[in-house]
Amino acid sequence: MAACAFLWSPEAQAQTSTSDLSRVLELIQQQESRLNEQERQLHEQQRQLSEQRSLIERQRREIQSMTGISDADLSEIRGAGAVRGGLAYEDLGPDEPIRVNQRPARTFMQSDSGGGAPPEATPAPAPQGPVGEAPPESTQTSTVDALPEGQNALLGAGRLVIEPSFEFSRSSGNRLVFRGVEIVTGIQIGLIEANDTARNTLSSSLALRYALTDRLEIEARIPYVYRDDRVTTLSQQSTTTTQTFNLNGSDIGDVELSARYQLTQGRNGGPIFVAGARVKSTTGTGPFDVERDAQGVAAELATGSGFWSVQGSLSMLYPTDPAVIFANVSYMYNAPETIDQTYGAVTVGDVDPGDSIGFGFGFGFAMNPRFSTSLGYSHSYVLPTETELNGTLQESTELQVGSMQMGLSFRASERLTLSAGVDFGVTDDAPDVRVSFRAPYRW
Repeated sequence: MAACAFLWSPEAQAQTSTSDLSRVLELIQQQESRLNEQERQLHEQQRQLSEQRSLIERQRREIQSMTGISDADLSEIRGAGAVRGGLAYEDLGPDEPIRVNQRPARTFMQSDSGGGAPPEATPAPAPQGPVGEAPPESTQTSTVDALPEGQNALLGAGRLVIEPSFEFSRSSGNRLVFRGVEIVTGIQIGLIEANDTARNTLSSSLALRYALTDRLEIEARIPYVYRDDRVTTLSQQSTTTTQTFNLNGSDIGDVELSARYQLTQGRNGGPIFVAGARVKSTTGTGPFDVERDAQGVAAELATGSGFWSVQGSLSMLYPTDPAVIFANVSYMYNAPETIDQTYGAVTVGDVDPGDSIGFGFGFGFAMNPRFSTSLGYSHSYVLPTETELNGTLQESTELQVGSMQMGLSFRASERLTLSAGVDFGVTDDAPDVRVSFRAPYRW
């Protein structure tokens, strides 16, 4: 038996070596097949991932064009960590800070127009705090761009707005004065005077507004003013005399500096209150700085008030989607000045311009995410002005300036907004019409 085993052993060993080699080669082939299959699957996954990225980006553009969702809204969705098919929305691009609205994150589902398996539902984001803890109160500060100037909510920390504007206003009046005695109807003995006035004002300005914090912003405004007045006077006594005066003036206006502070956040559906302060300088040509003739009659028109002014205001915004209700009150203090100049035969001493009290209210309505309108009323009560003339104190009459306001606004892009406003005078002291155009550009 030992001899037989000895004789058989080499052949058995050869067969065993051949069998082991075959198994090794077979294992190598299997491993190569698995590697090839994994490589094919990897390429297929990369292709699907690329198609998914393209589809999500296309859906983002379609959603933004159809519903007006801005990049800030999309960054809010991305920030919620919504994930579908293993691709996070954070991968779509850099996020911008959420500036105004704080809303619950929305979840989008991908549709498959080519048939096949239904899309997977987007998993809900993981809770950000302990289970059972109440979520933080949301702050809603919806705004409508068509609201009157100074009535919108603040920009948000670090935001800058450059706003060129153009304004045209016209005031006209006709007055007939009779000084004498009417004997019978239609027969008068005395002096008849008739005045026909037309005043046009064109002004353009450049404003810079910057938000220091989410609640505080500052603004500077530099205007340039052109004025043109035409006054026709007709007097009839023994003869009829008609005189027409044309005056104009153009120069820089009164530079203004202002600040606004948001007092409340409008939590739990409450109103938003914004306090404001404005200082108006005397950089424009004042009424006592214009050139005059020997009789003291002005030869040109003023482009500024000639007095320093400080105004405080309080505005209220109440968002009620898709409208925003607004109201405001203000008080302007005009600092008195000592002129101490003689014009013709009149010496002007101390002048105390009347302060003014103003209020307004109205609403703005968003027709769609890009177009909005507003309608409101504004009224100012101007106290009498006291002027010392030749040592005698003279007091003017008070003024009631009321106007209806209508505004239109179109958001041309995420940064540029085009706004127009029309004011119709409803009191005798108010301008007949005022038309303004604004184009704020945001950074």
